[in-house]
Amino acid sequence: MRIRGFEVSCGYENKDVVIPRRETLYSAGYDIAAIETVEIKPQDIVLVSTGLKAYMPEDEVLKIYLRSSIPKKKGLLMANSVGIIDSDYYNNENNDGHIMIPLYNFSKRLVIINKGEKIAQGIFTKYLLIDNDNPNNQIRKGGFGSSDEF
Repeated sequence: MRIRGFEVSCGYENKDVVIPRRETLYSAGYDIAAIETVEIKPQDIVLVSTGLKAYMPEDEVLKIYLRSSIPKKKGLLMANSVGIIDSDYYNNENNDGHIMIPLYNFSKRLVIINKGEKIAQGIFTKYLLIDNDNPNNQIRKGGFGSSDEF
């Protein structure tokens, strides 16, 4: 029985997607790599494709964090600080649940992320609901960013 994990997102089946793994026995995060080489100009934000999607129980979320060495080595930050991948993002009709990492180049130089380079880490976790929780929508209406903007 499948509970949580990563899969190759639709359209990336033959692109050598790296399925995330923990680096050590006590690592909390699953290392996530770029699926293609990208250039990020100074002061620019680029969505870096991973070719991945994630499945999990309804009461879990996958949190995406930048690898700790990236700001010092590359001059990059995650544009949204922490990425939140909800369980209903998986297989959504807009983009199949493809995980993309928004990176901001705060340096004064062009930065290159190479295909296969580990850029982020994902941590699955449970979340809690408040009393009388009543979401605005029962089903996801969009893909990345929960809207049709991307």
